[in-house]
Amino acid sequence: MGYPQRLLAEGERIDLQLRPHWKALVLPVITLILTFGIGGFLVAIAPKHGTGAQASWIAIGVVALGILVWFALRPWVIWLNSNYVITNRRLIIRLGWIHRVGRDIPLEKINDVSFRHDSLLDRMLGCGTLVVESAGEHGQVELDDIPHVEETQREMATLISGDPAPQARQNQN
Repeated sequence: MGYPQRLLAEGERIDLQLRPHWKALVLPVITLILTFGIGGFLVAIAPKHGTGAQASWIAIGVVALGILVWFALRPWVIWLNSNYVITNRRLIIRLGWIHRVGRDIPLEKINDVSFRHDSLLDRMLGCGTLVVESAGEHGQVELDDIPHVEETQREMATLISGDPAPQARQNQN
């Protein structure tokens, strides 16, 4: 789901819409697979009849459900509700589902945009941390696990310098 057009100012257009890199979902998927595998194994070896059979099945189900909700579903919801939108006028940060946090930084207030790859895996996947330094009172914002972080940094620098967006440059030619 994209950023709602109704929330943009007149003449404002979206240049980039980002969410954290898919690598943030690898561990939750592994947790999901392992939980189903181990849960299935435990159900298979659990007693089928006798005292405690029903209690062991309920215990396995409750533990598996708790693991799935906390370590698989929660990270997926967090990922799904983390949005970074770059328009021709501002950087829009929206995080969270129930506890929602938002921040808008006008592009003219941004002093510096840099990036870093925090690991070899980040470098191989092309993701990293985008560091946006603004003249506001909150100063520096670090956006973790940004996909195509180098291209994103370059695009932001282009927008901040006042050059037309790539689409606008193509239309001029």
